[in-house]
Amino acid sequence: MDTIEEIKKRAAVQAMDFVRPGLTIGIGTGSTVYWFIQELAKKVRQGLVCQCVPTSVATRQLAVQLGIPMLELNDVEKIDITIDGADEIDHQLRLIKGGGGALLQEKMVAAASAKLVIIADNTKLVEQLGSFPLPVEVIPYGWKQVQRHIAGFYNIPVSLRMKDENILVTDHGHYILDCRFGEIKKPEIIAAELNALPGVVENGLFIKMANAAIIAGPGGSMQTLSV
Repeated sequence: MDTIEEIKKRAAVQAMDFVRPGLTIGIGTGSTVYWFIQELAKKVRQGLVCQCVPTSVATRQLAVQLGIPMLELNDVEKIDITIDGADEIDHQLRLIKGGGGALLQEKMVAAASAKLVIIADNTKLVEQLGSFPLPVEVIPYGWKQVQRHIAGFYNIPVSLRMKDENILVTDHGHYILDCRFGEIKKPEIIAAELNALPGVVENGLFIKMANAAIIAGPGGSMQTLSV
């Protein structure tokens, strides 16, 4: 019986097919991308020439530790490809991201990329987005006002994300509100509404950004979705 980590690792290994010498690569954040970083580091040690842009402090720290050449987003004109994970993926390659708290930088790196490839295990593939709480990154000032507005407007539970009994603070000094929609029937509209709300920095809906998704499952199963 496959473990979930073995399944995630297979998706990460498959993503190496997209990696070629000389590319500028965006590296995502999360438990599946961890395995991609490990595989990429092996190739770098074997002589692969590339440069990479991280989507979080944690990703940068791990990549540097493993000897992967890293740059900041401001240092590059464009990114050839980004490999990242997702908390939910639908069959139109719309995503919910931000479970790891890095959604802002993940979206900025994705937006600068010619191609975004998502790697995930089969539990992340859904018919409709929304079972996973939608992260919304907000500035600390007045976060309760934003929370009340979202909860009241959509009639949903909205909670401030905590970590180790403290408020989780993102790499860029913001808070995250987790919005439990249950189902998101019109993600394009909700994404626009949330980002129009003063105090919201970014939301975890990634629409028309992913070009492909590698979905690994038990028993060695693998499928690739593309648009």
